[in-house]
Amino acid sequence: MTIEPTLHPLAAPLSAPARPELTGGRRVGVLLSHGFTGQPASIKPWGEALAEQGYGVEVPRLPGHGTSWQDCNTTTWDDWYAELSRVFADLRASHDAVVVGGLSMGGALTLRLAADHGDAVAGVVVVNPALATARKDVRLLPVLKHVVGSFPGIANDIKKPGAEEHGYTRTPLKAAHSMFRAWPGLVSDLPRVTAPLLYLRSTVDHVVDGLTQPLVVSGVSSRDVTEVSLPESYHVATLDHDLPTIVEETAAFVRRVTAA
Repeated sequence: MTIEPTLHPLAAPLSAPARPELTGGRRVGVLLSHGFTGQPASIKPWGEALAEQGYGVEVPRLPGHGTSWQDCNTTTWDDWYAELSRVFADLRASHDAVVVGGLSMGGALTLRLAADHGDAVAGVVVVNPALATARKDVRLLPVLKHVVGSFPGIANDIKKPGAEEHGYTRTPLKAAHSMFRAWPGLVSDLPRVTAPLLYLRSTVDHVVDGLTQPLVVSGVSSRDVTEVSLPESYHVATLDHDLPTIVEETAAFVRRVTAA
């Protein structure tokens, strides 16, 4: 008998129906993905604010997240991407247009969606996405993941006092290695991303270093690229001081790229 991992009380997905009467008569969907070792709570305020404006919002829980780092170590990039792909297909089937977005690894996963689905993606919004790292210890993961199960966690890089991501306190190394192995293929496929791109980047980020932004901005084929700085937030900007900016910029972007 398989025992299901205990779910964190805040880890339930967010699902809000579209209200076309607020969006010019069109049903517009927005798919948002949380990051590695995070959970839906880290981006729900972003999703809830967009739902209030009439967009059909889905914030799924990626497999192995919102439970325990040991559970996450039994999952891979392919599992996380499969879940996002499933939700995207459902949104695409029931909406006139769909925009995808994500925080950190969620941003990388949604760029993968945009590379794979072309014109079916109306736009991409990324907040501090992760596609590269300057950390040298990553090179040791193929060996380390068999010796130790985890490293200290990366959660709660938030400037705002009292904010809580509710992510894992440990970083599962087998799962992390799976993510790092997926990055080179995604970077190679960035030219397949043609959808409009909104890139939101914290001025100070203690989790994702400066390598990713130039890779993405110069790598995509999108002719419509907007970069916005988030000067008052750290990595988890969706729970930080710049959340109003993220919501305002995302709403304006979604409205523009999904206009009939």
